[in-house]
Amino acid sequence: MAINEYALQDRSANPAPLGLLGFGMTTVLLNIHNAGFFEMNSMIFAMGIFYGGIAQIIAGIMESKKNNTFGFTAFISYGFFWLTLVGLLVMPKLGWVAATDSNAMACYLGIWGLFTLCLFFGTFKISRALQVVFGTLTILFFLLAYGDATGDTSLKTFTGYEGIFCGASAIYAGIGALLNEVYGKTILPLGPVHS
Repeated sequence: MAINEYALQDRSANPAPLGLLGFGMTTVLLNIHNAGFFEMNSMIFAMGIFYGGIAQIIAGIMESKKNNTFGFTAFISYGFFWLTLVGLLVMPKLGWVAATDSNAMACYLGIWGLFTLCLFFGTFKISRALQVVFGTLTILFFLLAYGDATGDTSLKTFTGYEGIFCGASAIYAGIGALLNEVYGKTILPLGPVHS
């Protein structure tokens, strides 16, 4: 009997819809705030910790079983992005550390923008839907960094609308992957890249 006959097969679910929806829904809600519709509140913090944060980390761990290095890196990284963002906002309120000033926040957002730009190049081999998600996310991070660096408060409202679009594109990609798999055919086109 050959050795590979005993090899375990990965029959776990596709984690990409969970990761994309965790990212997308949390991004939409934060950016509705950025667009000026409501104040920063516990709903955003809770989404950032549990759905944007923990759910994406779980999706990333599952991607490693799928041998998907891109999904593993992206979901775990952005899951921890949400946890660090909540930490940056909550820890000063608890009196643990000084609040992050606008220059430090611009650096934080800028390095995430650079990271996202690098991942954006990887999407050229994956799908058009992910190109939109990562392209608009790159723009979002750089707009947020620029707004903090310059103190341009009027830019924040525009950035909020751009962020809503970015999050909505991730929701579309997540729901598309889910429904396409459930129905066994293309319900929402994701634009696979052919090489």
